Amino acid sequence: MFQLPTSIQKIEQLKNYGKFQIEGLYPGYGITLGNSLRRVLISSIEGAAVTSLKIEGIQHEFSPIENVMESALDIMLNLKQLRVKLYTNEPQVLKLDVEGEKEITAKDFKKNTQAEILNPDLHIATLTDKKAKLNLEVTVEKGLGYVLAEDRRKEKLPIGTIALDAIFSPVQKTNFKVENMRVGDRTDYNRLIIEIETDGSITPEEALGKAASILQEHFNLIAEKFAPKTEETKITASSAFKREKKEPKDVLIEELELSARTKKALINNGIKTLAGLLRYKEDKLSTLEGLGEKSLEEVKQVLKNLEYTLK
Repeated sequence: MFQLPTSIQKIEQLKNYGKFQIEGLYPGYGITLGNSLRRVLISSIEGAAVTSLKIEGIQHEFSPIENVMESALDIMLNLKQLRVKLYTNEPQVLKLDVEGEKEITAKDFKKNTQAEILNPDLHIATLTDKKAKLNLEVTVEKGLGYVLAEDRRKEKLPIGTIALDAIFSPVQKTNFKVENMRVGDRTDYNRLIIEIETDGSITPEEALGKAASILQEHFNLIAEKFAPKTEETKITASSAFKREKKEPKDVLIEELELSARTKKALINNGIKTLAGLLRYKEDKLSTLEGLGEKSLEEVKQVLKNLEYTLK
């Protein structure tokens, strides 16, 4: 039987930083999983970024701004570092209107209930005269990876609107290392240690869970198409959860061996953890939007594998 990990745990947590450890990996799988997760964490986790800028009285990034120490280009570079958490899928416009001699930071943006600025102390510009004035607005959107301003210019933005390179990824740093460990008589099994630092719009745990889910969805499509339906290939991560004896409150819905559609339906109905799922009676669960009879049977089977049942 193919050896699955024997332990998956978080071993360190600071504000937006997390360190995770996966033990008991079959020889070579530390590198295999580490590389795959790192690539997805860097490129494929959705985040929000400033995509365009409009400064009153300025037509392009090379125009001078009266009584402002920074050039428009400097302000653009500063705004590229603005980190925002959006509570909607729709683009949001953040406005800033400041007068007088002062330093302008991200906290000077007017409040927007759909957008939370995560680094309010970020320096944006410096007004150098009591009569100075700066009026600007930025558009913040959700996206993946890194998008060049050149690609945005093809969208024929309004005159006076400047496209910015957009860094969407909420994962700011991630790396991994692999160590050998003993399992039984063998000493070449792998221990994978992953470090993740985010911008605060998601937690390191959420980032790791999303990366694993993205890979899982791709692998599931291949497996459903080509994998032989034998008992050996039915071994899933569910058995690893049983061996770990994780508390239901610590098991995210994304970690369960459910189809992507069923996971999405549960999460959209506010069920984020195994503990949350176990609070439901079967008849109540069947009434939730997006959960049909097939999904309900799938949930019941996964719970059975974990030695749980609905109320």
